[in-house]
Amino acid sequence: MNAVIIAVLVMLILSLLRVNVVFALIGGALLGGLSGGLSITTTIDVFSNGLGGSAEVALSYALLGGFAIAISKTGLPNLMVDKVLKTIGKEGETRKKTLSKALIIFSILIMAIFSQNVIPIHIAFIPILIPPMLHMMNELMIDRRLIASVLTFGLTAPYILLPAGFGKIFHEIIAENMANSGLVIQISDIPKAMLLPTGGLVIGLLIAIFISYRKPKNYQTIEMTKNEQHSYSKLAIIFALIAIAAALTVQLLLDSMIFGALAGIIVIYLSGAIKWKEADSLLTEGMKMMAFIGFVMLAAFGFADVIKETGDVEVLVQQVSGIIGGNKALAAILMLFVGLLVTMGIGSSFSTIPIIATIFVPLSLELGFSPMATIALVGTAAALGDAGSPASDSTLGPTAGLNVDGQHNHIWDTCVPTFLHYNIPLILFGWLAAMIL
Repeated sequence: MNAVIIAVLVMLILSLLRVNVVFALIGGALLGGLSGGLSITTTIDVFSNGLGGSAEVALSYALLGGFAIAISKTGLPNLMVDKVLKTIGKEGETRKKTLSKALIIFSILIMAIFSQNVIPIHIAFIPILIPPMLHMMNELMIDRRLIASVLTFGLTAPYILLPAGFGKIFHEIIAENMANSGLVIQISDIPKAMLLPTGGLVIGLLIAIFISYRKPKNYQTIEMTKNEQHSYSKLAIIFALIAIAAALTVQLLLDSMIFGALAGIIVIYLSGAIKWKEADSLLTEGMKMMAFIGFVMLAAFGFADVIKETGDVEVLVQQVSGIIGGNKALAAILMLFVGLLVTMGIGSSFSTIPIIATIFVPLSLELGFSPMATIALVGTAAALGDAGSPASDSTLGPTAGLNVDGQHNHIWDTCVPTFLHYNIPLILFGWLAAMIL
């Protein structure tokens, strides 16, 4: 059997058996390398050398985690939560239930979107924002599956489309791995290629809001914590906003998430919101929050290098091309389903790209797909499964906030709804993009 197929199957099976994803990638790489004719020493050497390919990405994630904790210490996230709760409370009478529900959904959506690009704190805002709002949601009988869908949309769509914050990392990984696999692209072309697939996510969100979960749903109100008004230092809030502006400015000027996050952290240091004696432990805490994603990315790059080294990628491409013939429509849909399986197993679209690009780019070139269509296939295939995977932080984060009172099931209330509303439209619109671009 082809070494690429063996490596991916082993990785997927181990992941589905709840083996840690890093170990699953290492196991898949070892068996894939050995089945491809590499010695165990060569396999280990190639895997180890491949780890350096994602060092910048891993460090970017670590510093963004530190930046997220630093921002939280200024009180800005808590201020935003209190403002939302105060506004909703004013409009929460029975005669204005519809307006209140709309305001809750809109507020959560905006916060989730901002967490990816404007204030890059990823899922760190969810434990702050969602639990205090559960009591209000229960009174308004809002279906928590809807909130899970809104959160997951905000955690995925922005980075897929917009080249800022986590989106910049996602786009850079796509460009780098496509170049390593034989197709050099302009990073500015990625948002254009991903516009149509992102439109599929928007349609899925609208279906969730206006059709699937518009009916009221009853929950038992369990008092977990009291909603408190927090005191804020105006100066700290001002410095938090300056830090965010500095991070975005440096990121754009130097084209570096690392130095962007570092600039934001330095501004907060200077503000005094973080005491010097607490800085090390706080930043370490933030880095831990993102460290697992970084390790998965490191392992994924090593995995990709091993299966490239076997030479079986070219063999697989020729075999698949022979089976498919010139049928681009069939090829596109099969590639997207492969991406869905791989990402569902790993749980991270970022970490899937090195594996997907290794197989898809040569196959797309062989079949005559345009560079833009190839971008759409790689980007969509990587994003597939991020919504819906039990191991994805895009589903784990929403569940963590919505299940604090034990009334929200991770699989049936987060994973299944997000899978149905986002992965199906992504496949359809990703396929359409590959056909028309």
